[in-house]
Amino acid sequence: MTEETPGFEEKPDVPSGATPDDAESKAAPEEGAAPAGDVNADAGLVAQLDQVRTALNERTLDLQRLQAEYQNYRRRVERDRVAVKEIAIANLLTELLPTLDDIGRAREHGELVGGFKSVAESLETVAAKMGLQQFGKEGEPFDPTIHEALMHSYAPDVTETTCVAILQPGYRIGERTIRPARVAVAEPQPGAQTVKAEEAEENPATGAVDDKENGGPEEG
Repeated sequence: MTEETPGFEEKPDVPSGATPDDAESKAAPEEGAAPAGDVNADAGLVAQLDQVRTALNERTLDLQRLQAEYQNYRRRVERDRVAVKEIAIANLLTELLPTLDDIGRAREHGELVGGFKSVAESLETVAAKMGLQQFGKEGEPFDPTIHEALMHSYAPDVTETTCVAILQPGYRIGERTIRPARVAVAEPQPGAQTVKAEEAEENPATGAVDDKENGGPEEG
């Protein structure tokens, strides 16, 4: 048996030219240094987080587009519903116009009496509640967009094409005309405007021409 020398401890092999401190620094790991596996795990988590954020942004944009499309769809449906309702009402009231014309003629001839009068007024009230409006009055300027001229004449007392008689009233629903007013129109007498213009030039406010015709003072 070999005897161990008291107080002798084995030391790691030290390369030639190296100090014992160098050997100890190589033998012990550096304090505070993170293992390589932890660094890779953190990088993977960051990458996964970026992917989740990207997917969330894409889903958010998809949801916003879907909400916008749904709102547009609701507006189209509501607009179409209103249009269909207006068309249905217009078609119904158009069928009632001949009856309303008969009521108007009976009223003009004093035949709207008794129970017939009550029924006629109830029908007119219901039509008005549904938005039916009557238009067309004597003396208003002729408008080809809402008037239909069935008779034409000339008159010296008008300065523009004028409705002088309402042969059949017009009807509208809101801004939509369902039947134009059928009217008789009168235009200014041909040449009347020229004559009036010449008279206005020859007869200013002082009335010089009239004075000569009435024996007023003459020059010379």
